[in-house]
Amino acid sequence: MAKGKKVTVIGTGNFGSTVAFILAMNGTCHNVVLRSRNINLAKGKALDMSQAANAARQHTVVKAAKEPADIAGSDVVVITAGAARTPGMSRDDLLLNNAKIVRLYAKEIKEFAPDAVVVVVSNPLDVMTHVVLKETGFPRERVLGMAGILDSARMAHFIFEKLEYGAGQIRATVMGGHGDTMVPLPKFTTVAGVPIQDVLSQDEIDEIIEKTKNGGAEIVNLLGDGSAYYAPAKSTIVMVEAILKDTNQIHSCAVALEGEYGYNDIVSGVPAMIGANGAEKIIEMTLNDSQAKRFEKSVASVKDMITTLEELKFFEE
Repeated sequence: MAKGKKVTVIGTGNFGSTVAFILAMNGTCHNVVLRSRNINLAKGKALDMSQAANAARQHTVVKAAKEPADIAGSDVVVITAGAARTPGMSRDDLLLNNAKIVRLYAKEIKEFAPDAVVVVVSNPLDVMTHVVLKETGFPRERVLGMAGILDSARMAHFIFEKLEYGAGQIRATVMGGHGDTMVPLPKFTTVAGVPIQDVLSQDEIDEIIEKTKNGGAEIVNLLGDGSAYYAPAKSTIVMVEAILKDTNQIHSCAVALEGEYGYNDIVSGVPAMIGANGAEKIIEMTLNDSQAKRFEKSVASVKDMITTLEELKFFEE
């Protein structure tokens, strides 16, 4: 357990609750705080999780935030709050509604947890990360979006589904925005160190890339009401634990680019070394022309959504 560490999870829907529950079961930190507009719901879930932690012989205490000041002292704040996608809804449809919700909580973090590393999960992920950056004024390394780990996990699953071997040994890499414009990178994807081009045909790889891009939408359509939360929650935990334990592991996450890959003042998913201070180092990979063009398209998609918010004078309110 990371000694004396505190994590606040904002949002108590399926996603946020699962993140908090895993933290409690893993004994990742001493204190977990649930922040929600529905305080009684947060209190009930916190009580249930604290009792579960005792059953697991863990010392984690889960509490509900009765007021914004209760998030004070958080080492990490995870923002999951926002409306979930419904069938037929794109992440872009959520733009303005979720931007207002995320901005509200970003203000609380700036005031009460000014030293925290913020992990943003609300969609559209890259734009919401941008909103938190602008609202808090935090350095870019302390505001990360969770996307690449999830997208990479989905790609790894589809590779295993195709191969029917190599479970746990597949390392997939995905860059770019979290959505239809993500950039899966077969060039940097391996099975026990073997490049996937050596074990799969190009047609099979292309099929896997399309499945990865539509991985979230497929679950939304199957559920009929709501979106995925088990895999996203576990992916979030990977980031939180890298921060709390200062592991300096490299994971794909959404961060503001400052010249890397030729872009500035835009958030996109890239490999980064994650430690106690957040994204402590951005890793620049060599992209071929095709990959660079797809990454450019992904960045442009995020810019378009930010422009939409600017035209609505969102950042002037």
